[in-house]
Amino acid sequence: MNLDEKKKEIEALVKSEKVVLFMKGNKMAPQCGFSAQVVHVLSHIGEPFETRDILSDADLRSAIKEYSDWPTLPQLYVNGDFVGGCDIITELYENGELETLIKA
Repeated sequence: MNLDEKKKEIEALVKSEKVVLFMKGNKMAPQCGFSAQVVHVLSHIGEPFETRDILSDADLRSAIKEYSDWPTLPQLYVNGDFVGGCDIITELYENGELETLIKA
């Protein structure tokens, strides 16, 4: 699959699911500390969320960085919009904005 097709697949996913996290591993078994931190934050908020494992799909790993124009993972999307990575998510969670955004 080429990157343009993979980016279309990403766009369809982030527009069809309210909360999507592109991460290393999955919500049951995060494969890095940053991904684990974001999963912990999202689990604490309590809204359902989807995950996609970028380690199992090299095309997805490349395409998501181009799609968001953001170089690092994990990456969180809420209501089709890119929110940020671990540091931004943690900051938004600590000041209450993330829960407001997700539950809106």
